[in-house]
Amino acid sequence: MIAISIALLASYWLGKQTAEILGVTEHAAGIFGTAVATMGMLMTAAFVLAMDTFGPIVDNAGGIVEMSNASKEVRAGTDALDAAGNTTKALTKGYAIGSAALAAFLLFSAYLDKVRLVQTEIQLAAGVALDKIVTLQAVDLGKVEVFVGGLIGAMLVFLFSAYAIRAVSNVAQEIIKEVRRQFKEIPGLLEGAPGARADYARCVDITTRGALRAMVLPGALAVIVPILVGWLLKAEAAAALLMVGTMSGILLATVMNNAGGAWDNAKKYIEAGAMGGKGSEAHKAAVVGDTIGDPFKDTAGPSLHVLIKLLATITLVLAPLFI
Repeated sequence: MIAISIALLASYWLGKQTAEILGVTEHAAGIFGTAVATMGMLMTAAFVLAMDTFGPIVDNAGGIVEMSNASKEVRAGTDALDAAGNTTKALTKGYAIGSAALAAFLLFSAYLDKVRLVQTEIQLAAGVALDKIVTLQAVDLGKVEVFVGGLIGAMLVFLFSAYAIRAVSNVAQEIIKEVRRQFKEIPGLLEGAPGARADYARCVDITTRGALRAMVLPGALAVIVPILVGWLLKAEAAAALLMVGTMSGILLATVMNNAGGAWDNAKKYIEAGAMGGKGSEAHKAAVVGDTIGDPFKDTAGPSLHVLIKLLATITLVLAPLFI
């Protein structure tokens, strides 16, 4: 958070220094500076994608080595690479949430500009003199409806994450039921008989369909809630929802990304022989932690990046409806 804050303050200050050259206000020049910084972060896309792809590649390599009954030495090597991959994935998700924070600040500023523009047009159409026009200049959390909008924004982040994590759990339960059914109904599958073959397509189908269905509710929440807040509580409350939701989302996404990677690496550390190794009580606890960490780092955490940008985009596009 300190790094993101420094990036915002520094880019805004550097942008302000160009106000006279650009012939705009200092605030507009500061926004331009943050826009340049956001583009600068996006310029590292190739590097970030390479680091992010490294994790799944070495994870799959470990699975292939395990299924092929390779020696322990080979498995130890892929485990070390997988642990490094978890770290690189956590780092790249940090880059992603950092760029999301900078982009959200730009979109928040664009939303306020849009609201002012619409308010000005409405008042001019009503015959109000130009020097008498009143527009939204700041978000006042002292107003009860604005404070409520901020509370709803923070709540939405946690509720969205809860539904995403529950989606993983529910689909996993369906897969467990299907695996048990196949073990029961396909002769020799549990014993590993040569002629017995699992129905892999059925498991893939359950995973895909379940994942799509489970994300309907959190996706609908992300769209419906900001629209309702803006329509019922008006533009300033929608701004509070966007502002507080962005802050909460950045914090929670960072926690989930790093915690998930830490839990996964803790399990691998124990499996490498520390604290009793595989089968120990520490290993059982680490497996439970990794079961929680996977939806943290692979589902809810990355989804929050999308939620933050979606909230900003929806409020910006529908700003005229909130006046």
